[in-house]
Amino acid sequence: MGTARRAKSSATLPLGEPLMLTTDLIERVLATIPDRTVGVLGDLFLDRYLDIDPARNEPSVETGLTAYQVVQVRSYPGAAGTVMNNLAALGVGRIYPIACIGDDGEGYELRQALRQLPAVEQGGLILAPDRRTPTYTKPMLGQEELNRLDIKNRTPTPAGIQDHIIELLDEAWPQLDALLVLDQVSEVDCGVVTAKVRDHLAKLAAGDPAKFVLADSREQIGLFRNVCVKPNRAEAEKLFPSFEPFAFDIGLSLAARRYQAIFCTRGEEGIRLALPGQSSEQLLRVPTYPVSGPIDICGAGDSCSAGIASAMVSGLTHEQAAAFGNLVASITIQQIGVTGTATPDQVRARWREVGALV
Repeated sequence: MGTARRAKSSATLPLGEPLMLTTDLIERVLATIPDRTVGVLGDLFLDRYLDIDPARNEPSVETGLTAYQVVQVRSYPGAAGTVMNNLAALGVGRIYPIACIGDDGEGYELRQALRQLPAVEQGGLILAPDRRTPTYTKPMLGQEELNRLDIKNRTPTPAGIQDHIIELLDEAWPQLDALLVLDQVSEVDCGVVTAKVRDHLAKLAAGDPAKFVLADSREQIGLFRNVCVKPNRAEAEKLFPSFEPFAFDIGLSLAARRYQAIFCTRGEEGIRLALPGQSSEQLLRVPTYPVSGPIDICGAGDSCSAGIASAMVSGLTHEQAAAFGNLVASITIQQIGVTGTATPDQVRARWREVGALV
């Protein structure tokens, strides 16, 4: 989930396996998704950057401390907004967020930023006067990011708002080709994806197993049911804490019984894909694509989710979708200092770079 900037590093990542993707499959995805509707259920944040000019620093008359002078404010949709930004960049035709934000200044900024994203509708946004819009404020002193300032709701989401979220989900469900779920808030039941919402989603998914639903959660990944989940390795280990590290694959294959699929992201190792009924020896390993030079992994998981969903709604297999997600992520991690996205032209260009190598 791409709201926190990660340190830059340099890497050369391994090649993908032959025939997981082809040019025809990639073109099928890019041609299909303009006619698809993808919902995004979850925590919608405002990412606000305060650009400070160090040359304009001046002492505060009242305190004697340095008063930083902000010369520009940049606002972007974060958390679930990062997923939507990636879906929009790839070319998904209709994007429908279901979220609750505050009826406050940050909420106004967030809605302004969402209007800049093509295909994003706002009919599923709840404006709650008694809730704050979750906001990550990032002061940038030149190129240096200072301590981040976080605004979050740290009290449980009111029952009335939870019921409204469920109503919006029920209304949207028949129109959605896929649903991405982003549970960003660590505090239990203080965000959009509460236990009540999660249980209702499990019932919807059980009644419509053909609909692709992919959940991503910082703390609660083990509580989802009847959907696909996308944990990283640390999050996946919460699914089976009793297993020793050497038995990771065994735990993953057992945990897959609760889900439609597990896309376990493992950084440079790619994605470990577990499907229900598979033994640990049958787990699919979907490698990454080669990247050299500096990388910035902020938002890589969100871009991967957008790629996976785009592939699944285009009729690709889970394995092919994981490979497409890896391809998209290999583009975004090369965009330094920003939460990257991948356009159709960038996807084609990237495939021309790596397709002949696999």
